[in-house]
Amino acid sequence: MNTRPMNIVLLGLSITSSWGNGHATTYRALTRALARRGHRLLFLERDVPWYAGQRDLANPDYCPTLLYDSLDELETAHRNRVAEADLVIVGSYVPEGAAVGEWVCDTAGGVTAFYDIDTSITVQGLANGSCEYLTPELIRRYHLLLSFAGGPLLQYLEEDFGAAMARPLYCSVDSDMYYPAATTPASDSEFDLGYMGTYSSDRQPKLDRLLIRAAREWQDGSFIVAGPMYPDTISWPVNTARHEHVAPDAHRDFYNAQRYTLNPTRADMVAVGWSPSVRLFEAAACGTPVISDYWEGLESFFKAGVEILIAEDTEAVLKVLHEIPEAGRRRIGAAARERVLGRHTAAHRALELEQYFLECLRRNARRSIRSVS
Repeated sequence: MNTRPMNIVLLGLSITSSWGNGHATTYRALTRALARRGHRLLFLERDVPWYAGQRDLANPDYCPTLLYDSLDELETAHRNRVAEADLVIVGSYVPEGAAVGEWVCDTAGGVTAFYDIDTSITVQGLANGSCEYLTPELIRRYHLLLSFAGGPLLQYLEEDFGAAMARPLYCSVDSDMYYPAATTPASDSEFDLGYMGTYSSDRQPKLDRLLIRAAREWQDGSFIVAGPMYPDTISWPVNTARHEHVAPDAHRDFYNAQRYTLNPTRADMVAVGWSPSVRLFEAAACGTPVISDYWEGLESFFKAGVEILIAEDTEAVLKVLHEIPEAGRRRIGAAARERVLGRHTAAHRALELEQYFLECLRRNARRSIRSVS
């Protein structure tokens, strides 16, 4: 059964600004891929001051975007658009997200879905009652729960929280935007090891151990860390460059300037498992080998030692940087790129979303038949 072109409305944190959040990159890649498959799209975004001054893609030509100032404006100005859509998706961290979700479930005539780009944080928030964009009651109302994390967590969401249908929709990469630079000697790489990500207190100890200490111990090496919100109290080594922000259209150049890129995983994502970061796919698509800490489920995305390198301490990182020959480095990068292009592009995610939509239609049809009987 093929999917006819759909009318899709997305209500997400932000597609217009990538400042301090990874949601924009994910939404841009996914909507571009859906548009290429012939679907009609509309993105509704809350107009907030911290993104208003940092919009690096104000209105994507593949996904018309409208801003709204309040929940009242959303309900009055966009009711018909939501009611008439085939699929309405509400994302995590949308301001007043729980109220938005209740309104969407009351209003939408088609399939309703929640896209959790922050699953590990959401699960903790649901457990202690602090989640502001999703509630246990709302989980049961959505037809479809899409998650950045997979594995046993999906069964947990269905069995313990009553989700009708929980499915993985991992982050991905736009293969047209991420690819290797022209072949150059390793000595021409600007940095030996780099990392890109917003500051997080529970991730910082790993960044300290796997990059900052490595930089201090190998003073002839060259390192870089990019991302906002790092406190001024951090003492960066002299051989470590800092960039406050790297816009998405510069991500490819960022990865291609490195021999290796680092993936330190937040503690809550390690606890959940099966939670790949978008940097894994972006770097791999560029042919840049990734050094990562281990988390359960990692091997379902990349083969350790062949497509990704695992390191838990400074010594292991330095061993990689010093001992793997250039031919081996390139081989690992090429294998990772092959894996990503075969399974983890935005085109793959668009197709997966279509299949989930069709599964929802079949499930809803069966429910209707049973209720009539």
